[in-house]
Amino acid sequence: MDLARDPVCITPQQQRLDRVVWAVVAAVATIVLAAPLVSGFFLEWRSFAAPALAALALTAGAWFYRRHRPDPRVASGLETTAQVVAFAAVGAPLSYLAAAANLPLQDHLFDAADKAFGLDWRALLNWMNAAPTVYATLRPIYSSLTLQMTTAVLALAFTGRLLHLRVYVLSFILAALVTIAISALLPAAGAWPFYRLTAADSPQLIPAVSTSWPVFYGLRDGSIRALTAIGSEGIISFPSLHAGLAVIVTAALWPIPVLRWAILTLNLAMLAATPIDGSHYFSDVFAGIAVAVLCWVIAVRIAMRGEKDGEVSMAPAVPMMPSLAGE
Repeated sequence: MDLARDPVCITPQQQRLDRVVWAVVAAVATIVLAAPLVSGFFLEWRSFAAPALAALALTAGAWFYRRHRPDPRVASGLETTAQVVAFAAVGAPLSYLAAAANLPLQDHLFDAADKAFGLDWRALLNWMNAAPTVYATLRPIYSSLTLQMTTAVLALAFTGRLLHLRVYVLSFILAALVTIAISALLPAAGAWPFYRLTAADSPQLIPAVSTSWPVFYGLRDGSIRALTAIGSEGIISFPSLHAGLAVIVTAALWPIPVLRWAILTLNLAMLAATPIDGSHYFSDVFAGIAVAVLCWVIAVRIAMRGEKDGEVSMAPAVPMMPSLAGE
């Protein structure tokens, strides 16, 4: 199956992938909703209101563009955006539940792994301290992930790569779930707390994730028990989901020639920024890349299963809007 270019129609194969994604989102939501019944956690309901309303509005829009004004590109873009919004709202609280397992921290293991491969995190920090312009360039790139993920949805939808779009969303969700599971078993605070660094050690390079450390320790010691959607912190060190998503977004946009090299360059820079601005060990980054590759392959195979079942050949074409017919 060639995922680089799909027929511009919503096929049963694509619909099956949508159902898979929504089933995963529902399963995660069930776990998060049930958590207060069996633990000391409670839901910050107001933090879930905006993403819930956004997901509902986007899903309603997708339904409209499937049924009443058939436009598979718009419908696919709206529905997959709803899936990303909904999963992000329940995935973040799931990571909080994982951190609350409070298994022994493994920072020493990841630090030792870095050193075994001759990688010196402190040397990188010292180099960036001596090159503040480099850090000033890399920091906004590190923070560009949300914009990149949104761009990927829009670019894939409106270039008609509708199956590739669903592979992208499914691989993102799988990577997040695998990362959360591993972080529960192998928790780590990150390089900055492990080395006991303060603003005095690196006044110009306080990482973007520094606000997550009190939340991480609060989840572990039981002082924080609020499950939030909007306003939640990224608390996972190993594997680096940031690094994994850099790979997934690059793979998603690779079939689009005009974006290919720009997104590759941008995400190579993001990977370079991740150890310092994300407070990640090098081993976190490598593990995140490995998780991303694995989850992309799994998502592609799930998509290919539909093709083997003959879903593509049986797919009825969805009528297209005249404005899109020539694309």
